[in-house]
Amino acid sequence: MQALVLEGISQPLKLQEVPTPQPGPGQVLVQLHAAALNHRDVWIQKGQYAGLKFPAILGSDGAGIVVEVGEGAPAELRGQAVVINPGHDWGSDPAAQAREFTILGLPHQGTFSEYVCVGAQYVQPKPAHLSFEQAAALPLGGVTAYRAAFTRAGLQPGERVLITGIGGGVALLALQMAVAIGAEVWVTSGSEQKIEKAIALGAKGGISYKAEKWASELTKRAGGPFQVIIDSAVGPGFGDLLDAAAPGGRIVFFGGTAGAMQDVPPAKIFWKQLSILGSTMGTEQDFNAMVALFEKYQLVPVVDEVLPLSEGEAAMKRMADGLQFGKLVLQIKAS
Repeated sequence: MQALVLEGISQPLKLQEVPTPQPGPGQVLVQLHAAALNHRDVWIQKGQYAGLKFPAILGSDGAGIVVEVGEGAPAELRGQAVVINPGHDWGSDPAAQAREFTILGLPHQGTFSEYVCVGAQYVQPKPAHLSFEQAAALPLGGVTAYRAAFTRAGLQPGERVLITGIGGGVALLALQMAVAIGAEVWVTSGSEQKIEKAIALGAKGGISYKAEKWASELTKRAGGPFQVIIDSAVGPGFGDLLDAAAPGGRIVFFGGTAGAMQDVPPAKIFWKQLSILGSTMGTEQDFNAMVALFEKYQLVPVVDEVLPLSEGEAAMKRMADGLQFGKLVLQIKAS
């Protein structure tokens, strides 16, 4: 089979011929029609990730057809169009992942290839209203957004929610799900164009996080502070989120792209009775509930661009430059 192979840190992805994997007991072989990129892939390529192992086939997101089932896997899965859950071996505690937890694409070979083997429990039927390219945009970002917004922050219909850094895959998926359940969504971005696109998707409005005193200005525009804030940056601006949070509010973050929290006044947290919540990926139940929500509301993930598998390195550069609005998808097999 053909696959994009990463041979070392800062090396380009190269399309190569590699052995086709064979499903072991309890596994299925998926012929991939599409795969999507995540920032995780860029961080691995740059060497900014733990447990690096080369050569590697990256890719955590994928959708395709089950073409073979291993011993003990349900035979009825053969021929089924599926979307793949990238989070494996979460463990028995739904509150936090076990030490054995892994994400598809490192250490196990990922979805930037024509075929991939995964445990049968990690495939779900592809929502019929989604193309393979749209479905491939869903897994990692979708489960991360779902767990952050619903499992961790407990977002409810009618609540006012702030989603920072709109334009990235997780933030957009959180926006779509929050709007679908009837929450009032506001956003931040460094790009006015991305804010306008978010409004077209159902956001009430937004503001540039580069603006002076943006938190107080946005709170004014929104008619009050935010019950839920979903963030992926943290960094020096985390104090602004404390200002924007309503008393009793929940701030959940699933990344720290802007670095560590700095100069965080503890009184703002304890006097406002705030909950500061960390979140990573999600359980199998989170993943299944996320897919069900997209099916129920007929939501379609935002796809920035679809490129052929051979242009995977160009897609990685586009993601590294932060130019995309939505997911970058690699088409592997034309549907």
